[in-house]
Amino acid sequence: MKFPPVKEQLDILLRGVEETISVEDLERKLERSFRKGTPLIVKEGFDPTAPDLHIGHTVSIRKLKQFQDLGHQVVFLIGDFTGRVGDPSGRSKTRPPMTGEDIVRNAQTYKEQVFKILDANKTQVRFNSEWLGALSPYDFLRLTSHYTVARMLERDDFEKRFKSNQPIAILEFLYPLLQAYDSVALKSDVELGGTDQKFNLLLGRTLQEHFGVEPQVCLMLPLLPGTDGVDKMSKSLGNYIGIHESPQDIYGKTLSIPDEMIVFYFVLATDVPQNEIKQIADDLKNGRVNPRDPKRRLARELVTLYHSREAAESAEAEFDRIFSKKEVPDEIPEYTVAASGEIPVARLIVDSGGAKTNSEARRLIEGGGVQLDGGKISDPMQRITIDKPMLLKVGKRFFVKLIPAA
Repeated sequence: MKFPPVKEQLDILLRGVEETISVEDLERKLERSFRKGTPLIVKEGFDPTAPDLHIGHTVSIRKLKQFQDLGHQVVFLIGDFTGRVGDPSGRSKTRPPMTGEDIVRNAQTYKEQVFKILDANKTQVRFNSEWLGALSPYDFLRLTSHYTVARMLERDDFEKRFKSNQPIAILEFLYPLLQAYDSVALKSDVELGGTDQKFNLLLGRTLQEHFGVEPQVCLMLPLLPGTDGVDKMSKSLGNYIGIHESPQDIYGKTLSIPDEMIVFYFVLATDVPQNEIKQIADDLKNGRVNPRDPKRRLARELVTLYHSREAAESAEAEFDRIFSKKEVPDEIPEYTVAASGEIPVARLIVDSGGAKTNSEARRLIEGGGVQLDGGKISDPMQRITIDKPMLLKVGKRFFVKLIPAA
């Protein structure tokens, strides 16, 4: 197999990477790959802890795609076994274990969504239950002998929990070892992950050496802040942009990011050339452009990546129609209100899908974000009667037509 020159590969692969351990090892592996015509094995693991992938996940998946486009073998690893343990990275408490049904369901949606980015015909999809599920009790004991409790407690999140007397389950100590064993089983040349995965990735190198496998290169990518610009993008925090979401939702959510995040999102989440991103950054810094304009381009780029250019144009037109001209969408879902008589408005919001809980609905009302037939609802305890079709608007993007029961 013929690969591009090593320098050209390095220029592409190191773009947007926070830390590489080590660049010298990566260059050496690429030179050997170029010389022998054999691809590197590049892997990243994803525990199916939620049903959807979001833009934050795609930072590293897009890096996998770059390896793939350069001719290397990408392994998209689904942690169906490690998902039962739970990654303790960045967690202040033990995570409840997932059910087998949740893992199977989420893993299937991961497979469907990841091929919005990766080439399905060139990607190996593996499940780590293949080898972890085959380990005997003796194998597990032998695995634990390769690392010490003292080294585990050097890990930042474990150290903080230990010092604050927060419990750490022995099960959680197994997670980094199990993830590291994935690298042994796959004989990976390169493993990708976020900066919060550094401990786990380095342990993969250590365990490979114990098992006589050449240590992998660790590529750590920045964590993409969510739409709030503060916390890591996370579905549980509600600050995410899902790659499966509608063009309208992707477009609208992108426009809600803080201005200071625009360039960061361009670098980590789009295919826009670096020279163009540099120009955008210079224009923003020197006030030559209204932040709204590059943000709109960013929104179009993201919709195009996960849908199409036509969908991006349509989403932009729809956004302008709703928010610039204060109109409503062309298509609005309907919700039939089964109960008759007066109904608490917070309950209506939850039942129709505008909020997950009554407390969230009350906060939206108190924040002035709820309208019924164009009139603002200000009392979270208000009760209303739905005796005719009425339009409920929650926040900036949720519309539903309330239909009275027959």
